[in-house]
Amino acid sequence: MSYPGPYNCSRDEGNAFIRKKGKQMENVVKTRLQSVLFADAQIYRNIVILPLVAEAGGGLQYRTLGESLAAGEVTITEVSTAGSVPELQVLNRGHRPVLLVDGEEVAGAKQNRVLNTSILVKANSETRIPVSCTEQGRWCYLSTAFAESGNVMAYRSRSKKTRSVHASLEESGAHHSDQGEVWQEIVKLHGKAGTHSPTSAMKDVFDARGNDLRKFEEAFKPVPNQVGLLAFIGGSPAGLELVSLASVYAKLHPKLVRSYTLEGLLDAKSQPCDPGNILPMARKFLDEIIAAEEHQFPSIGHGIDHRYRGHSNLNNQFSTICGTALVHENEVIHAAFFRLEKTGHPGRLEFDRSQGRAS
Repeated sequence: MSYPGPYNCSRDEGNAFIRKKGKQMENVVKTRLQSVLFADAQIYRNIVILPLVAEAGGGLQYRTLGESLAAGEVTITEVSTAGSVPELQVLNRGHRPVLLVDGEEVAGAKQNRVLNTSILVKANSETRIPVSCTEQGRWCYLSTAFAESGNVMAYRSRSKKTRSVHASLEESGAHHSDQGEVWQEIVKLHGKAGTHSPTSAMKDVFDARGNDLRKFEEAFKPVPNQVGLLAFIGGSPAGLELVSLASVYAKLHPKLVRSYTLEGLLDAKSQPCDPGNILPMARKFLDEIIAAEEHQFPSIGHGIDHRYRGHSNLNNQFSTICGTALVHENEVIHAAFFRLEKTGHPGRLEFDRSQGRAS
């Protein structure tokens, strides 16, 4: 595979990078996934959060976007006065790398955006990053720079974006999303929530359901040594998140919980998971993730961007799996894996690379 990104290297440089680093990191993600343990399941209404815990570790120290923005070390702006919908500019004045999480939203400037991929921004650097618009009806300045919105994209929308970015990487080497699909998913969220936004902003759904989401946050508190979560919605695994440092995960935990629980809140008719099935299904889902096909691409900041595609069959419900993992210096900095919509038959799981959709 040779699909270098356009942001930080030429195609030849990207090819050499992949050849040099690819083999030595081939099993890092799978080894990390196999090392985590499941803590006691947390259950509230139709949602289960299974905390992932691990021993303290991780040599690389970095900060979250929220910390860095609050400290004034990071500034995110439009790339120019005119702006560019699929790109933003990040200036990191700090002496540590900063983790930007796939699906993390920033608000302000000419329109709200979400990250198309997880990026470990280098210390003392200026970086152009790929994003998707989450506010279709605005293209005018509210502020010169972006602020943290407090949200990570709702998980179904994020899973489809992850799939389309993977397809874009294979086609062109760029971390581009299917922007039309992103907008369609936000419209669906508003429809399910019964909310209206003058600019069709994703953030307005989260804000309108803030009181309900806070109840889920109270039910799903982080536990000691937690480095991730596996979320069940309506009786089936929905997605898995994993971060290298427990201290960093604790800061991201509320955002990640809201990403999953918003979907559960808007799908209130779904039934909760049978407690006796939680661990067996979690182990099977983890096995399916580990068996997924892996591709590697240069990341925009530090590290290598690992992308995954596979099949899932839980309780005779066939679906696809997509995922992404950012690996740097043999550490899985952040990983996310999702089960996509059910198809009912394994023969319908072919992945259309040109469209980024399961056919």
